[in-house]
Amino acid sequence: MNNYNILILSAGRRVELIQAFKKAAKKLNINSSIIAADMSGLAPALYFADKHKLIPAISDINYIDNLISLCNEENVKLVVPTIDTELLILAENKQRIESETNAKVMISDLKLIQMCRDKIKTSDDLSNNGFLVPYLYSDQDIEQNKVAFPCFIKPKSGSSSINAFKVNNNKELELYRKFIPDYMLQEYVGGDEYTIDVFLDFDSNPITIVPRLRLATRSGEISKGLIVKHRIIIDTIKNMMDEFKFIGHITVQLKIDKEIKFIEINPRFGGGAPMSIAAGADSCENLYRLLMGEQLSYNEVYEDDVYFLRYDSSIMVKKGEIIL
Repeated sequence: MNNYNILILSAGRRVELIQAFKKAAKKLNINSSIIAADMSGLAPALYFADKHKLIPAISDINYIDNLISLCNEENVKLVVPTIDTELLILAENKQRIESETNAKVMISDLKLIQMCRDKIKTSDDLSNNGFLVPYLYSDQDIEQNKVAFPCFIKPKSGSSSINAFKVNNNKELELYRKFIPDYMLQEYVGGDEYTIDVFLDFDSNPITIVPRLRLATRSGEISKGLIVKHRIIIDTIKNMMDEFKFIGHITVQLKIDKEIKFIEINPRFGGGAPMSIAAGADSCENLYRLLMGEQLSYNEVYEDDVYFLRYDSSIMVKKGEIIL
């Protein structure tokens, strides 16, 4: 029987994702070891995986060499990134990794990754393709006091809502501009906020599109959500995927007041992805099926109008059992 081993990078707190891959492998009755990798032996997800590996920091000169060796040692069939900072190096080295191992890398084309990692470029490219985005203030707008408050400031390559703030007046704006490097300043958009889990096959064909209404967040990640089969959102995302040929699991963030305005695209599993997986849009099962050579078709066979309420949990690890 073939092995379909999965390597999850920067595993951190991604316990739910590891469990989802395990559940999918059991359902399909296939051999699959889930290998969790992280630079820290204190990453909780390491202790839920079938195997765990400590790897160098992404900035380490030997990072890709180490990753290739790990893939070959563990007969990895799929490499799954989970954080923004590893996306560029994986996209830049995708061809090398796939040519020197038996693994596929769940990463989109380098140009798309570059677009997503620069939120100003994301805004420009979406706008140029006919998708509405919040107005982006220029330096000239700021100098000429043409900024309408409230507005929103954030780093152009940030993540997890770090250094992202609603700005209510000029005094706050000047303060935030001083300590947020390489920032972008946008129109503040009210209304409901959605994260959409999109899964595409390796030829960029959409397989599932799941809108999640963000009811509450913590540190930029959803903590309470509601799955909603919002037809306008789903159809708009289909149009977007026709223009931007992503692969694998990605997340799109948008707000709806009177119209849809797109905030950003994260070309990886988001922290709330297990919500959509549990509702029936199982990206983990879909990835296994693709690795087995199956052809998948678009479907909306997932539960609608279901709430997900996330909570923290802890594990006890004795001193001598910490991964070193």
